[in-house]
Amino acid sequence: MRISVRVFLGFFLIVGLAAFLVLHTFMQEVRPGVRQGMEVALVDTAHLLAEIAAPELKDGTLANGKLAQAIRSYRDRQPNARIWGVVKNKADFRVYVTDDKGILLFDSDGTAPGADYSRLNDVYLTLQGRYGARSTLTNPKDQATSVMHVAAPILDQGRIIGVLTVATPTSSVMPFAERSQNRVFNAGLGLMGAALLIGVGLSLWLTRSINRLMDYAKKVTEGHKVVMPSLGARELADLGKALETMRIKLDGRQYVERYVHTLTHEMKSPLTAIHGAAELLEEDMPEEDRHRFIANIREQEERLQNLVERMLGLASVEQKQSIENPVRISLSQLSAKILAAKESQLALQSISVDHAVPEDAYALGDAFLLEQALSNLIDNAIDFSPPEGRIALQVESTETSHTLCVRDQGNGIPDFALERIFEPFYSLPRPGTHRKSTGLGLSFVRQVAELHGGAIDLSNHPEGGAESRLRLPKA
Repeated sequence: MRISVRVFLGFFLIVGLAAFLVLHTFMQEVRPGVRQGMEVALVDTAHLLAEIAAPELKDGTLANGKLAQAIRSYRDRQPNARIWGVVKNKADFRVYVTDDKGILLFDSDGTAPGADYSRLNDVYLTLQGRYGARSTLTNPKDQATSVMHVAAPILDQGRIIGVLTVATPTSSVMPFAERSQNRVFNAGLGLMGAALLIGVGLSLWLTRSINRLMDYAKKVTEGHKVVMPSLGARELADLGKALETMRIKLDGRQYVERYVHTLTHEMKSPLTAIHGAAELLEEDMPEEDRHRFIANIREQEERLQNLVERMLGLASVEQKQSIENPVRISLSQLSAKILAAKESQLALQSISVDHAVPEDAYALGDAFLLEQALSNLIDNAIDFSPPEGRIALQVESTETSHTLCVRDQGNGIPDFALERIFEPFYSLPRPGTHRKSTGLGLSFVRQVAELHGGAIDLSNHPEGGAESRLRLPKA
């Protein structure tokens, strides 16, 4: 399972569990809380009415007294009150009064006097001087028919002379409880939805950061030129910096090992030639042979110097991950400058150049590196062109890039060399001299192209000769 999915599931599980516990606890407490509030109101009402009923009960006028008439009138009222979105349109209180033995004297529901209520908890407990209350189901099979009864003693100089009970169905306040429960439930769903969105966002952010780090590691492994991506979180940024540092150190170690080994191998041949020529020069020989061996030493020395310079240039480019200060470069002016510097070399072999680079072709990058790269391609075209040949230099453009095409009229590239042509130190013998170059030029060009976010391709043209194609992003 992906780490982002684990983070998401863990986050959502924690938030969801917390939300469930809070909602479950709250919703379990809503109904009891509403009932407790209702009971408090009944206690106050019962004691208030008990004070009003005391004089009439003492005088024996309770059944037809002012309290009984007021309660009967109250029962006929229609309040039509809208309370928190719930309409109350009838009176719900029931009031009944018993004497000091629990015998019914008055009931607002119209129950005939004389019934024995002394065994009902509200009356029984109140007559004992305790708090009397009870809940009774009018329909034993339906919990919604519960009626709450709260009693208060009717006192005469501290003596209990009767009990007044106020009763109301709990169904009268349950709509408020249900409304509160619904609002809490909806808020809980909103909380869960918000937690889901936050979890998804966190997972996507973490996945994006990790994927960027993974892509960076993969591209580095594949040898691409990449820059460490910007990572928001400090921990991920520190991890990225640690990977970058490790990459630099490993690259440096591998680079040194590889190139020291290759350089040692490539230097053996010219050093052997120089050593052999030097030993022969110590002996007496004709002047003509002496000049030939001296020329051979100079040739091998030049080859060694060229090899070292090319390797230093290649090493400099390979260690770069990006162009630090890219500038806008005219490809027309750049190619014209290179061709002007190679006029003598072109004239020596009577090679002409078709220069068809438009004035409005601009690339973004390092002018020095691009000049060296294009110079390498033109050098190769000159080396492999026949005497009095022709080199074509042109540009193919798209919406996002320019491709510099350099084509010669030589014999082309052998099939066996096409896949290895960009390998460091791999070189083909030049026509005429049959001498090989350092084999670092095209490797250098490829590094420069990748550094600029472009590419280099070298292939045989259908009409003959080789064609190199250097693609660069538009400025």
